[in-house]
Amino acid sequence: MGSAPGEVTQLLLELKRGNREAEDRLILLVYGELRRIAAARLRRESPGHSLQPTALVHEAYLRLTAMQELDWECRAQFFALAAKVMRNILVDHARAKHAEKRPQALDRVDVDQAVLVAPERSAEVLAIDEALDRLEVFDPTLARVVEYRFFAGMTEKEIGHLLNRSDRSVKRDWRKARAWLYKELNPGMEGSPALRDL
Repeated sequence: MGSAPGEVTQLLLELKRGNREAEDRLILLVYGELRRIAAARLRRESPGHSLQPTALVHEAYLRLTAMQELDWECRAQFFALAAKVMRNILVDHARAKHAEKRPQALDRVDVDQAVLVAPERSAEVLAIDEALDRLEVFDPTLARVVEYRFFAGMTEKEIGHLLNRSDRSVKRDWRKARAWLYKELNPGMEGSPALRDL
């Protein structure tokens, strides 16, 4: 995440105070990072999917800058919230795609292989989103790691910076979260690679 930490925070505060020039400077600072996050998330899409990284970034940015009630503390908070907003956009898109076709039963959901917003995988996206909500109740930190990694495509180092944790802790959290989600999404199935990694 390449811009100066105080610069993004300062521009967010100026934007909240109504300085529209701050918005132009802010988008220049954060657009590249938001685009990288969106591209990483959508990289596993099947050909012909309907949501492009640019559209995801623009929608996320519009939602983020419209959040006037937030007291922006730092750029890390901005990118953490960006991950959550992107998750919501992707899940909303998957719900719309899923509603267009008849629901099918899921045999097995692989957290690492789920492809977001592709119509044929929308049921998996929704199942993962619901399981992630349950994980939030069980362990909020694990839920954040999944959200940042799965929905925002962040690296362990980036997640560690946001959560003030070591890369090693984030890696361990990712393994635990994958194992928990695998068991939650695939009751009665054993032998997950995530379980073997623990």
